[in-house]
Amino acid sequence: MRIRGLVQLVAGAIILTLSVTSFSARAQTPATKTQTTVQETDDEVKVNIYTKFANNYKTNRDVAYQAGKDYLQRYAKDNDQYANYIREWVAIYEKEQRQRQLRDLVYSDRNFVEAFKLGKQVLADEPDYLDALIALGNAGYLAAGARNESFNAEAIGYAKKAIQFIEGGKSPDNWAPFKGKDDTLAYLYYTLALMNLKSAPNQAIADVIKAVQFESELKRLPATYYFLAAAYETGPYKTLSADYQKNFADKPETPEGKQAVEKLNQVIDRTIDAYARAVSAAGDDPKNAQNKTTWLNRLTVLYKFRHADSDAGLKELIASALSKPLPPAP
Repeated sequence: MRIRGLVQLVAGAIILTLSVTSFSARAQTPATKTQTTVQETDDEVKVNIYTKFANNYKTNRDVAYQAGKDYLQRYAKDNDQYANYIREWVAIYEKEQRQRQLRDLVYSDRNFVEAFKLGKQVLADEPDYLDALIALGNAGYLAAGARNESFNAEAIGYAKKAIQFIEGGKSPDNWAPFKGKDDTLAYLYYTLALMNLKSAPNQAIADVIKAVQFESELKRLPATYYFLAAAYETGPYKTLSADYQKNFADKPETPEGKQAVEKLNQVIDRTIDAYARAVSAAGDDPKNAQNKTTWLNRLTVLYKFRHADSDAGLKELIASALSKPLPPAP
């Protein structure tokens, strides 16, 4: 529950009518329409702190929070409606502060160690808080991109749960820094792809293909298609190639062997397509030049393998690669 919601629920919260005579005060709340609930006290400090809280809890929450903390510290044993209301207000304020701090740690400070620590507390407060799930999923992606893969397992879980909620119709309080639902889903699936690349490359293929179905900047990034090519090579290509070498290489041709070759060639063709997209997306941008050369060299080797050692048609393939739908995994 947000602080605004709490304020609305208490129908205007606590409305004070104060008169201080001989250090006495009366705090009035709309508890009942037929009688007035009155708190009388000779404690001038208590009156002043409470007045400061009541005058600011709607318009200056930081000031109200400090006043509320002071009140609860001085009068910790109080269990009346005033203390209980402040206690609940302060708890909600602190929960929302943790939520805001988590976003800052991920998106501004890039302090992923602290983000994952705080994230556990934020989700303990509210297990289905979508903003936190999105932020922590993205934190795993950002950390992995900075060569820190220690958060992969946690981030995968957060990203999957966030995707489940979004695809189920739930929206966060704030889509930023993403542009909206589709952009967020694209990056969450891309997060899964990056973090699954080493341990589960077959799953990474499915994640990349899903990511580029949404309209986002990822569709135009060369790294997107390089990761897809790498997933094909370290996943199905490696498995099928090892299977072929073990069971069919240097042996008489059989229907099973021909089928194995066909499956292997399908994967190679998908890898060629992914590398062609990476090279095309790299364009003439100098910052992509080194990677582009590496990708083009690998693409040329694979393309010639599938085309009788000829590169005829390769330039045309690269030029048209991004204009075609991404083929599904074989």
